Amino acid sequence: MPCGGGGLLSGCALAARALAPKCRVVGVEPASADDATRSFRTRTLHTVHNPDTIADGVRTPSLGHLTFPLVLQNVDDMVTVSEQAIVDATLLLWNRMKIVVEPTGALPAAALFEGAVPARGLRVGMVVSGGNVDFEAVLAAARARR
Repeated sequence: MPCGGGGLLSGCALAARALAPKCRVVGVEPASADDATRSFRTRTLHTVHNPDTIADGVRTPSLGHLTFPLVLQNVDDMVTVSEQAIVDATLLLWNRMKIVVEPTGALPAAALFEGAVPARGLRVGMVVSGGNVDFEAVLAAARARR
C-alpha cells in the first residue's frame, strides 16, 4: 500500500488481517519521504519536513497519532523506493495498462519493479490508488531523470 499519513495503509492492513490473517502487508513510501519507514523500524514517530517527491499524495509530515499504532500492530514491513522507480512505474501503468494513476498510487508497483518487495512466485495484490494526477509534472520529472 502507499503510505503517507497512514490512513489507507492502516485501514487496508486491518481489513487484510480480518479477511486473510496470513496476508503479508507492506507499506511503501518514497525514499525522500521516509518518515513512516523510520518510524516503523524504530517504533518512534518520526517526521519529515516538506519532502521533495513527485508522489505528492504522501508529502505528509508523519504518520498520524491514531494511525501509527495501527501500522505498528498490523503492517509487516515498510519499504522505500526511488523517485526514478516512481516515475517509471507511473509511466508503465499509464502506457502499458492504460490506468490513469497518480505517482502516489504507483508506489506499490514501483516497489515491485524495483525489487524492494520480493514477489517472484507469490500471489500479490496491491492498491493502485488515485487518479488526481498532474500529467505535466510527471512528464517533466520523467524528462529530468532520463
